[in-house]
Amino acid sequence: MAEIDTSVKKVGKELYGYQQDALQEIFRRFKDAPKDYHLLYQLPTGGGKTVIFSEIVRRYLETFKKKVLVLTHRIELSKQTSKMLKEFGVSNKIINSTAVLDDQDDFSCFVAMVETLKNRLNDGKLDISDIGLVIVDEAHYNSFTKIFKFFDESFILGVTATPLSSNIKLPMYENYQELFVGETIQHLIDHEYLASANLYSYNVGLTSLEVGANGDYTVKSSEDLYTNSDMLSKLVSAYEETAKGKKTLIFNNGINTSIQVFHAFKKAGYPIAHLDNTNTRAERELILKWFKKTPGAIITSVSILTTGFDEPTIEAIILNRATKSLTLYYQMIGRGSRVLNNKSTFDVIDLGNNFHRFGPWGADLDWEKMFRAPDYYLNAILSDEDIESTFRYELTADVKKEFEKSTDTYFDMKKVYIDTIRQGESSKRVLEKSIVHHAKMCIENSEDVFDALILAKLLGEEIDDRINRYAKCISKSTHNFVTWLKDDYRKKLNAYLRTNFDEDFEEIHGHPPIEE
Repeated sequence: MAEIDTSVKKVGKELYGYQQDALQEIFRRFKDAPKDYHLLYQLPTGGGKTVIFSEIVRRYLETFKKKVLVLTHRIELSKQTSKMLKEFGVSNKIINSTAVLDDQDDFSCFVAMVETLKNRLNDGKLDISDIGLVIVDEAHYNSFTKIFKFFDESFILGVTATPLSSNIKLPMYENYQELFVGETIQHLIDHEYLASANLYSYNVGLTSLEVGANGDYTVKSSEDLYTNSDMLSKLVSAYEETAKGKKTLIFNNGINTSIQVFHAFKKAGYPIAHLDNTNTRAERELILKWFKKTPGAIITSVSILTTGFDEPTIEAIILNRATKSLTLYYQMIGRGSRVLNNKSTFDVIDLGNNFHRFGPWGADLDWEKMFRAPDYYLNAILSDEDIESTFRYELTADVKKEFEKSTDTYFDMKKVYIDTIRQGESSKRVLEKSIVHHAKMCIENSEDVFDALILAKLLGEEIDDRINRYAKCISKSTHNFVTWLKDDYRKKLNAYLRTNFDEDFEEIHGHPPIEE
C-alpha cells in the first residue's frame, strides 16, 4: 500500500486530535493487509464517524487510482453522507433506484443503500471493477454482508458505535477480521466532545412483554403495556419530575404508543409533535424545524430518529420502551449527547429497565470481547424477572400523596417471608402481616372506615406486586393461583378494616374516631 499523506489540510471540517489518531491507525492497519482485508472501527455515537471516514475517502482518492464506495442502510443517511463528502471536497454520486449511470466514469466515489446497490450489481449496470475501498456505515446491520461477495479484492472498513450484530445468528467476527476500538464515551465526555448523561430510572414491570423472532420485544406486547393509562400517567409524571420545560425526545416501540403519548402530553398542555416513518419528507422537515427553534419542544417518535439525526439542542431523552438491543439503547441515548455552547449535560429518563439490563450509558464495556464472543455477552444479560426481583416497589406520586401521614410504606416481602419461616410459622402468616401493614397505612390517613376502604382500593398495584413476590417465595406461580391470591388478599384487607378500624385507629391516634 502506498504512503498516504496524513497531514491536516483545510478541507471540510478540521479533525480533532483523536480523529486524526484514528485515521492514521486505520491506514496503518490497511497498509500491510491483504486486498480483501475487513476492519471494523468502533466509535461512540457523536464521536464523528462520518467526519473521519469522509477524510479517509479524500486521502485515499488522493493517493490511489482506485474508487471508493460508501454503503448506508437508509436513504436519509445516504444523502447526509453525500453532503459530508462534498464538504471534504469529494465529488460523489448517489446510486439510487432512479439514478442514471451513464456518467459513472466521471466519479471516483459512490454512495449507495445496500438493497439498491445489490439490484444494480445484479442487473450489471454498475461497474465495480475499480473499487479499492468499501466503507460500511452502521456496520452492525447485517444487510451489508450479502454484497461483500462482490468486493473480494477491496479493503472493507465497517464503522459502528456498537460492534454487536443486529442478528445474533450472524456474528460480526464472521465478516470482519479485526476490531479497532476508538475512544470511550467517558474519554469524549472528559475532553468535552460529548455531554454527560444524568440518568433517572423508573422501575417498570415488563413480564407481560413478549420477545419476537428478531430477539427484541414485539411491538404488539409493547403497545399493550405502554398505552395503558397507568404507563401514560407514569410517563407524564416522570417528565414533569425531571425534564419539564426541556427540549425532549421520546422513543417508543409502536406507532400507536407514540400517538397516545402525543395526546397525553397535549392534554397536559405541553408542546409536542408525533413523528414516524409514515410522515412525508415535507412533514418530517417541518416537524424537525419546529423542534429546533421551539424551546421546551417535545417529539414523540418510533425509532426513526435513532440514526442520522443530529440536534445538539436536545436536553432530555426519554426511553418510553424496553429493548434487548444494546445498539438501539446506545443510539437512542446518543441523540442527546451532542455538546452545544453551555450544554455539558443532558437527562435520560428510562421507563424500560434498560439501565438495569445494559448498565449506565458510557460504562466501560469490553468491546473486543463482545466482538469476539457475542454469545458470552448476550447470555450474561439479566432477564426481566431477575431485574424486577431486585426492585423495591414505590407508590406513584399521586397515590403517595394520599398516604402522606404514613412514615413506613415499604414492606419487604422476601425478608418477612424468610423471617416468618425461620420462626416456624406458616407461610400464610406472611400475607396476614402484609394485610396488617396495609391496613395501618389506610387507617393512618383516614377519618373513618369508609375513607380507609377507599384508600385500600388505591393500593391495588402494590398489592399485586406483593402477591407476585410472595408467589415466588413459595414457588407457586400458576396464573390462576396468583389471581386467586390477589382477589383473596383484597377481600381480607377490606374485612380487616371493617372489623378492626376503631380499635386500630385509637391505638394509632391515641383517641377513638370522631363520630359526626
